[in-house]
Amino acid sequence: MRRHRPVEPQDVRAAARHWTTGVAVLTARDGDEVFAKTVSSFGTLSLDPPLVSVAVAARSPLAAAVRDSGRFAVSVLTARQEAVGRRFATPGAGRALGMFTTVPMRPEVTGAPVVDHCLAWFDCRLHAILPGGDHALLLGEVVATDGAPGEPLLYHDGRYRALADPLTDPALTDPALTAPAPAPTDKQPTDAPTMTSTGATA
Repeated sequence: MRRHRPVEPQDVRAAARHWTTGVAVLTARDGDEVFAKTVSSFGTLSLDPPLVSVAVAARSPLAAAVRDSGRFAVSVLTARQEAVGRRFATPGAGRALGMFTTVPMRPEVTGAPVVDHCLAWFDCRLHAILPGGDHALLLGEVVATDGAPGEPLLYHDGRYRALADPLTDPALTDPALTAPAPAPTDKQPTDAPTMTSTGATA
């Protein structure tokens, strides 16, 4: 077994750059103030009850707004909304009085803003806040949600990206993917499992 030096924060950051994610905007409203931040650490946690999770800097004003208001929303961005992702990734850009004027948003059920024309959105009541080092993990119970057809905005290796089809993009073409599929045959290999009348394999 190889011995490794202690892991530093930059090591984790460098390795995590190879993990491809979607891009979303986390929003909250607390009184007359609205808050927004671009995030990639978002996921569905449970279907019954319907729960989602999203991580945010523990000491951020956005985390405090969610804690105080008990509500938040997550808007999944389309490939055409890179400018929205860049705006709310900029420090200090995600706080406004009343509503953001440059990025159209609307309230749904809880009052937390939802980004217009996004790929999907989740309007949530705060279920729990879990500590996660320098971040807080927000768990939300989804009270309303919707989605629309479209392509997602992706983030990989420090850059915004879009989906590419390996079957049509020459740069991504793998001969194994484009090779003709073998013709179907009714002759079963001798080492293949057989199906009994009860559905079990023999």
